[in-house]
Formats: sequence, structure tokens, C-alpha cells
Amino acid sequence: MPADKIIAEQTVEHTIKERNSDEPFVDAAYAKALHFLAERTKFGINLGLQRIEKLLALLGNPHRQGAPKYIHVGGTNGKGSVSIMLAEILQACGYKTGLFTSPHLHSYRERFRLNGQPLSKAELVHQLAIIQPLLDQMAAAGEEAPTEFEISTALALHYFTEQQADWAVIEVGMGGEIDSTNVIQPELAVITNVAMDHMAYLGETVAEIAAVKAGIIKPGVPTLTAAQNQAALAVLQKRAAVKDTSLEQLGRDFAYLPRKVAESGQIFDWQKLAVNNSDENNLVYADLSIQLLGEHQLANASLAVAAAAKLDLPEAAVRQGLAAARWPGRLEIVNRQPLTVLDGAHNVAGMQALSAALQQYWPGRPIVAVLGMLADKERAEALRLLLPLVSRAVITKVPSPRAGDWQALAEICQEFAVPCQLVESVPQAVAAGRQILQSDELNGKEPLFLVTGSLYMLAEARAYLLGIEQENY
Repeated sequence: MPADKIIAEQTVEHTIKERNSDEPFVDAAYAKALHFLAERTKFGINLGLQRIEKLLALLGNPHRQGAPKYIHVGGTNGKGSVSIMLAEILQACGYKTGLFTSPHLHSYRERFRLNGQPLSKAELVHQLAIIQPLLDQMAAAGEEAPTEFEISTALALHYFTEQQADWAVIEVGMGGEIDSTNVIQPELAVITNVAMDHMAYLGETVAEIAAVKAGIIKPGVPTLTAAQNQAALAVLQKRAAVKDTSLEQLGRDFAYLPRKVAESGQIFDWQKLAVNNSDENNLVYADLSIQLLGEHQLANASLAVAAAAKLDLPEAAVRQGLAAARWPGRLEIVNRQPLTVLDGAHNVAGMQALSAALQQYWPGRPIVAVLGMLADKERAEALRLLLPLVSRAVITKVPSPRAGDWQALAEICQEFAVPCQLVESVPQAVAAGRQILQSDELNGKEPLFLVTGSLYMLAEARAYLLGIEQENY
């Protein structure tokens, strides 16, 4: 076996025996595994199904073994929130449940969860020890190299099947039609919403992006959506008709009614709306509770409830699962003194939701914001929604090759007369923001400290604020 293999041949048997633990012996192998995955990012974002299909075939097509059953979750924003809610509901039913999401915050292993527990270090090493020889086999045959995300997709599908999960909730990485997760045949497809994002890959209009997102709609597979944009809805409806399947929509087929909004969480009613003035299936769940903040999370929760109802999951599990769902970095309060809020609003739709939530929960508070966004996002359009609420800003560099001209955010701040400073290091930027909070620049008013933008930046800031170890990948 070549020297650059993830783990030496003589440790494979030991690794398999100890794969449910994180004993120190796997740390070196795990570091090599992370390095291997980081190296695969050189293949970039390369949409298409041919590479993942070939890799899965070499793995024995684990996704076609009949178990687990899949729920496929796509859309622009809210995919992770809906996915975690659904996973918690399924767990509350007593099902062994897998969850595949991306990106991660602090550890790559967060992407792969079984009954809420991230993949262990030893298990990730074990899974990659199975996959890497197959990648070598593909390379020797002149096959195109799978990307890092395709490898992680294959790993998730193999792991959940090997562990005999009953259900697996699979979040789309990007788009839908030719995203590597679209190899699955789900019981249900869920599309949260459709907005402008990843235009270089998905299209220049909402309708074009919707056409790609709609790619997860398959014949005979019921689909649910919370999309509100009419152009997007028209595309989704057309795709559902072509595939001869149902499409249920938030606001037409099901709805929510807010009952209580507080920093501690939200309470709402959910209702399945009558069709053609019929009372048939007019299901109502009163006083459902979620910990996630913002009205956009009520839409996400409503979608999760609709999915659970479609699968005939019990009401008690719906209530328990929603109440248990946590999704760090999404309007997350990590400190009360000073009030510190983290939110991964990385595009225009995300910034709209964040701005609305800030005015709903903390109106009139001076906001000191640490901002960092990737250069390939609509930064100006997004920040123009937030900056009218901001008193002071610290601009920082996202730890990503896509950071680009990160300093350009200062020019947007100047448009809104928001004083700002540039601090390249994320931890130092957070420290600079906290220093402003302690100054007398805010005229004695109780401030809000906001860290927002790319999840890659948010992860590093969160690790610094909470004293969490951040993996280098």
C-alpha cells in the first residue's frame, strides 16, 4: 500500500475493531483523513452524476439496498433547519435515523449523524479506508476524479446502509438536478424555497435556479415546498406535472399561525388546509414549539410538519422532534452579557430573514456587527438590507479560497455611513468588535453584538467565542 494512504494496512483491522471509539491511536489517521479530504477540494465544484454513480457502483450501490428510506431536502435557504427537524421527528418515532448535511461548523464529522451523534473519528477513517482504493481504481481506469463532496455523499450513503438505519435525511449540496445527492430514490422530496444564490452554477434568474432545484422531483415521489416566489413556483409545478407527482405548497395546502415569539423560542399552530372546501384531511396541530428563532424558521417548521404528516408520523413525535431541534449558527444566541447573536446569512434571502428578525426581537438596539462574506455572493445587495440597522462594523476575511477582495465590504459600509474597520483574522475581528461594545461610542445604550455572513467565517468566530476546538479542514 502506498505511503500516502489514509491509514497503514496493519492498522486497518485495529481501526475496524475500535471504530466506535475515539481512542488516541486514531488521531494520526484521522488527521491524514482530513488532509486527504482537503486535498480533494482541488477538484472544485463539478456538478454531474457520472462520477458519484461510478463510485457508488464500486461500493455495491448501498443506496439501492432498500434501507434506509430517504427524505431528500433541497432549496436555497433553510435546508439544514428542515433536515434537522425531520431527523429529530424520525428519531422521536423510534427510528434509527441518519442525517447528511453540509457544510459543517467545527468538525467534518458533523456532516454525518446517526441518531444525532456525529461520525466518530475512527468510523470516518474506516469509511475512507474503504473508499480510497476505489478512487485509485477509478483513476487507474482513466475515470474523472470524484470531488470532495461526492466522496462525502458516497460515505454517507454507505455508512447509513452499513449501520442499518431505518431512515436517512439527505440535504442537497448545491442545486438538485445534478447534485451528487440526487442518486437516491426518496420517499419524499422537500424544497424549502428558491432564491438567488450560486448563480455561476445554477442560473441567472430565479426561474433558472428553480429548474435546477426542481431536479429532485421524481416520478411518484410526493414533493412539498415552502417556495413563495411565483416564477419559482411555476417551475416546480410544471416539473411535478411532468413527473406525474403531487406538489403541496405552504400557503395553499398547509399553513402556520404564530402564537408566541420570544428569545426563548416560538409557538405556532399548524394546519393542513382543506382542498376544494372539503373538510377531508383538515388536520390541525395546536401550540407546536421550536427553539429556532425567526419567522423564516416557522416556515421551515411548517414544512417539516407537512412532511411528517405526509408520512403519517404520530403527532407526539412531531411535537417532541420540533422541540428538540437545534441548529447552531442560525440566529443563535451564544451570550447574554453582552447579547451576542450568530447567523449564517450568506446571501440576499438569508440577510432579508436576519434583518426582519433583528427588528422583530431586538428593535432599536445599536448593533455592532462582524461581517465576512465570500466574493462570489451578492454582497452589496445583501448588506444593503442589513447595514441600515448597524451602528458599527468590523470587516473580516472568510477563511476560504473564495474570500476574494474581502476588504470591498468597507466600501458598502461607507455608502450607509457605517463606521467600519478591517481585521483580517476572524478571532481578532471578534475581539475588535467586543472592544467597541466596551467603549462609550454607543451612548450608553444596550448593544447587540452580531456576527454574520459566511458559515466558514461564522464557524471560526463561534469556536473563538465558545472555546471550541476548530478543525483545520
